[in-house]
Amino acid sequence: MTTPTIELKPSANLVTEAERDRILAAPGFGRYFTDHMVTVKWTEGRGWHDAELVPYAPLSLDPANMTLHYAQTIFEGLKAYRQADGSVATFRPEQNARRFQRSARRMAMPQLPEELFVGAVDALIKQDSAWVPGTGEESLYLRPFMFATEVGVGVRPANEFLFMVIASPAGAYFSGGVKPVSVWLSEEYVRAAPGGTGEAKAGGNYAASLIAQAEATKHGCDQVVWIDAIERKWVEEMGTNNLFFVYGDRLMTPALTGSLLAGVTRDSVSRIAADLGYQVEEGKISVDEWRRDDANGTLTEVFACGTAAVITPVGTVRSASGGWTVGGDGQPGEVTMKLRKALLDLQTGAAPDAHGWLHPVA
Repeated sequence: MTTPTIELKPSANLVTEAERDRILAAPGFGRYFTDHMVTVKWTEGRGWHDAELVPYAPLSLDPANMTLHYAQTIFEGLKAYRQADGSVATFRPEQNARRFQRSARRMAMPQLPEELFVGAVDALIKQDSAWVPGTGEESLYLRPFMFATEVGVGVRPANEFLFMVIASPAGAYFSGGVKPVSVWLSEEYVRAAPGGTGEAKAGGNYAASLIAQAEATKHGCDQVVWIDAIERKWVEEMGTNNLFFVYGDRLMTPALTGSLLAGVTRDSVSRIAADLGYQVEEGKISVDEWRRDDANGTLTEVFACGTAAVITPVGTVRSASGGWTVGGDGQPGEVTMKLRKALLDLQTGAAPDAHGWLHPVA
């Protein structure tokens, strides 16, 4: 089947320039959305069709929409950055496209062609390029997602789906300077189990995580850290972020076992760290090892990474059995901040793109 061309149907009622400037002055994260969205339909026997860029608007859903009952829905997240020369580029969008395909396969959904995924993101950015902030760490956050649109309550894979892309301007994650986060080790709940949907960006994974995040907040923590579902001892992820443990000039990140999300930022950090001369490895670290290595000083820093926050230092750890401070003082470490700057400089065009990761759009 041929990949459909995206038909442009722009809005005649754009947000005024003054209102857009007001929003861009303090966009926050996920609070405001641009003028347009992209939609592409999939129907069994017909494939992908009716690809359109249209005005941003509410959707109309039947009460028996299968996604509302069986959660057949996946999503991605990536950013577009204003470059030093005023142009706009996304960061490794083909990796998001491929992960979207893996998520779809796991959730019994049709796999969107990579060129259609990237083309839909590009089309929205080009149309709404005025919404891309113009300074530093600020960005335009892109949210591609897909869900079942078939009507019915029979338990089986749906035969109709809708793929969409929306965009939201995002301010700097740490507006007042990088702040270490406190984390709560979840010993009661697990994020994912072997054979489950942990490596897919499926909506249900995030719904299941909310109670643990609420527990973390109750204990005065910013984020939850997940441990494995079998032995209940191995550290896996922090919230929706991958973790890195710094042992001097050696970095270790939990290995991808099928229950962890293969983060695009995780892979990028690993490769940038290697470029800078650090030894990078995948492995396993238990909660007891984390506590012990922090106490004896061999573990010098811990940070999390993901699309939204880029790189976030971990400052303190709490659990039902006690807590500890990371790195002695809980402050952002030298390696963490060096890697954070290197990644942001690459994404915003302030440093050479040696890997060819930037995808020019507008």
